[in-house]
Amino acid sequence: MRDTLTRDDDGTPNFSCKLSLAPGEMITSHVLRENLQELFVNDADVALFYFSGHGTANNLGGYLVTVDAKRYDDGVAMSDVLTLANKAAIREVVIILDCCHSGAFGELPAINNQSALLREGVSVLTASRRSQPSVESAGGGVFTSLVCAALEGGAADVCGNVSVAGVYMYVDQALGAWDQRPLFKAHVSKLISLRRCKPQIEPAILRLLPQYFPAPDHQLALDPSYEPEAKPKDEAHEQIFSHLQKYRDARLLVAVGEDHMYGAAMKSKSCRLTHLGQFYWRLAKSGRL
Repeated sequence: MRDTLTRDDDGTPNFSCKLSLAPGEMITSHVLRENLQELFVNDADVALFYFSGHGTANNLGGYLVTVDAKRYDDGVAMSDVLTLANKAAIREVVIILDCCHSGAFGELPAINNQSALLREGVSVLTASRRSQPSVESAGGGVFTSLVCAALEGGAADVCGNVSVAGVYMYVDQALGAWDQRPLFKAHVSKLISLRRCKPQIEPAILRLLPQYFPAPDHQLALDPSYEPEAKPKDEAHEQIFSHLQKYRDARLLVAVGEDHMYGAAMKSKSCRLTHLGQFYWRLAKSGRL
C-alpha cells in the first residue's frame, strides 16, 4: 500500500507516506494515537489514514486493536479517530480501514441511538460492516489486495484518476453477495484523486470531442475513407478514425446500426456518443479537461 500510494503511475510523487508496521514496530495504543495526532495536526490539502490490522466493536463503539490491548482497553477508539479528523484543518481527509467490525467507524455507541456526523471533506471506506469480520487470504487482507488493485488502475476513470468512491465501487463489485460488505461513508462536495494512473485516452485527444461532435447528441457520418484499408487513402480521416476507435474502447462512443466501427465506416453509417461520452464532451466543451 505504501509503495502504491507514494507515486503515481508515471512515477511522479503522490502521497508522502509514513509507515508503521508490526512486528517490526510495537504498535501500541500510545504509538497509534501519537501517529494520528501527527497526521492530523498540520494544515494540508489532503491526509489519508490507512489501517490494516485487528478491529473489534462492543456497546461502547468500535476500536482499532493494538498490541497492548486488554479487556476493556482494546486500543484506539474509532470515535477518537473521527474526532481528530473532524477537528483537523486539513481540507480533505480519507480514512480506509481493513479490520474486523470496521463498519462501526462513524457510529456513536448504540446507547446514544444516533449516528456520528462526518464534517465536510471527510470520507471513510471500511472493509466490512459493523458485525462482520475482515477476511484474509494467503496471509493478507482480501480488502487490502482489492484496494491496491483499484489504486493501480482498476478503479481509474477515463482520465486516469482514482477517487475513494471509485475504489469503493471496484471493491463492492469484486466481492460477492455472501462476502464481507464494504461500506463507504462521506460528506464531500468533490471527489479528489487518490492516485493518477495512465489515462485510457490522452487528454489532448479527449479535448477534441466537441470538434468531432458539435453537439452531444450529434451523429458523426462515416464513409470508407475513414477506414485505413480503403483506397484511396485519406490520412486526415484515418487520424480521426483512430481517435474514434479510442473513444469506443473507453465506452464513450458506439457505431449506429453496426456492431463495429469498421462496418459503420465501410457501409457509410455513423457513430454517436454514449451517455458517458456526452459527460466527457461537456467537460471538454467547458474547458475542464
